[in-house]
Amino acid sequence: MARLQLEIVTPEARTFSEEVDMVVLPGAEGELGILPLHVPLMTRLLPGEVRITQGQKQVELVVGAGFVEVTPTKVSILTDMAVADTEVDEAAAEEAVSRAKADLQNKDLNSEEVAEIEGAIARSLALLKFKRRRRH
Repeated sequence: MARLQLEIVTPEARTFSEEVDMVVLPGAEGELGILPLHVPLMTRLLPGEVRITQGQKQVELVVGAGFVEVTPTKVSILTDMAVADTEVDEAAAEEAVSRAKADLQNKDLNSEEVAEIEGAIARSLALLKFKRRRRH
């Protein structure tokens, strides 16, 4: 059976590099499922959950914003964050959301600063949703 090479790269490191059967990711147009021999494409990655299937094993990671390149044999994800459930600190993520929302109240922010704060909120909310879903 055909397989995909999945690479997930963050600014800090290559966080995942293995052959997989399938990957499901949060694309700009909604959730995107990738199987081997998928048509080539490139899309934006939104903060959310990546589900990776390797035989009977399922790996789940939460990712930040970034880009995805798909070829028939490879999926490359470039993102600002990729972490497993065990690495998520729920209290720190909640604090980050509160801090960022308070920062948005500052009327002297330019559009670039607002976009940066909104990105931080989206990443923190993705972490919280991911962690809380694992708990239930």
